[in-house]
Amino acid sequence: MSILYHPSKANVVADCLSRLSMGSTAHVEEERRELAKDVHRLARLGVRLMDSTEGGVVVMNGAESSLMLEVKGKQDQDPILLELKANVHKQKALAFEQGGNDVLRYQGRLCVPMVGLPRSRI
Repeated sequence: MSILYHPSKANVVADCLSRLSMGSTAHVEEERRELAKDVHRLARLGVRLMDSTEGGVVVMNGAESSLMLEVKGKQDQDPILLELKANVHKQKALAFEQGGNDVLRYQGRLCVPMVGLPRSRI
């Protein structure tokens, strides 16, 4: 098997390698084995490699759920949550907090937007 590596296609490499045995690199060309081992190590740590829109690679923690990512994206579409985020920055909404990942929480609990997410998924 031959895997061609391109910096903006690292997730394709990771995906391809994840379908194979995580411990074996016998199927990989000699000059690509070290890259394959690095990708295996990252995968075991729960790290995901994704394409960047700016052309490059984004490293993400694989432990973050897809639902969390979806909620985070939809929070910016909900006018009520946008207003709450503004109040958090002005320190007017003390029960709310916005962490380093820019997700709005109420007393530590995730604020789910009213737009774009079916309630049955929560």
